[in-house]
Amino acid sequence: MTSNPTHVGVIGGGRMGAGIAQVFAGLGASVTLAESADRDAARARIDEGLARAHERDKLGGADPALIGERIVVVDAVEALPGGLDLVVEAVPEDAACKLAVLSAAEKMVDDTTILASNTSSLSIGELGAALNDPSRFIGIHFFNPVPASALVEIVRAPATAAGTVESVRDWVAALGKSAVVVNDAPGFATSRLGVCLGLEAIRMLAEGVASAADIDRAMELGYRHPMGPLRSTDLVGLDVRLAIADHLADTLGDRFAAPDLLRDKVARGELGRKTGRGFYDWEDDRR
Repeated sequence: MTSNPTHVGVIGGGRMGAGIAQVFAGLGASVTLAESADRDAARARIDEGLARAHERDKLGGADPALIGERIVVVDAVEALPGGLDLVVEAVPEDAACKLAVLSAAEKMVDDTTILASNTSSLSIGELGAALNDPSRFIGIHFFNPVPASALVEIVRAPATAAGTVESVRDWVAALGKSAVVVNDAPGFATSRLGVCLGLEAIRMLAEGVASAADIDRAMELGYRHPMGPLRSTDLVGLDVRLAIADHLADTLGDRFAAPDLLRDKVARGELGRKTGRGFYDWEDDRR
């Protein structure tokens, strides 16, 4: 088995990036998180995440302050240190943005560092083609919220080396999470299926088939889903789900065309939990 990573870089300090930094620091790694927009907000997300995990007794008795001290927040990719075992980008779901930070990171790290994207739908093969060494590039798709989610989707492109997949699989297991390994394809496995269900639930809501709560309850109780598709969309972010749907519609066809209701909500800024309103009211639970 591959030894656990001792030095990890994370690019992007939003909810996903902060969560990824938290779980690797909890594993004992030193983590450098690069966040160019708001370092204080990134640090606050990390501290809040550790506090919630401590309250729920999810840190195995470890001191959240000590875990937090393993995470250093810097303001640029160029400030990433040498000697990193792994760098995960978790910037917005935009190919140009991801390519820019991955290319910058590749210039900064050692030639043994594994580079990864947390993308939920963009092609790992296409992103890797812009790098000098795509053999050590891979998709590591974490789920929100990262600390509490049991699944990680590992996405293997044609150029990804077998050793890269093996190392990442071992690290995911060390995090206490379960991995599924999929070949690079639009939407991979989870986003493709999850978006398909979510879009149909939104269409049903728009058509007046049932309320959001009843649509979700039908899937939770009837099919044993831990969370219904509309509440899940609120948690993921309506803007994120729309971006994935548009990408899948471009690559796989009109069956992934986004409903007007989703576009209208995004246009109004109703993005789900992070803005306080989506298909549900989250004003008392914004983080």
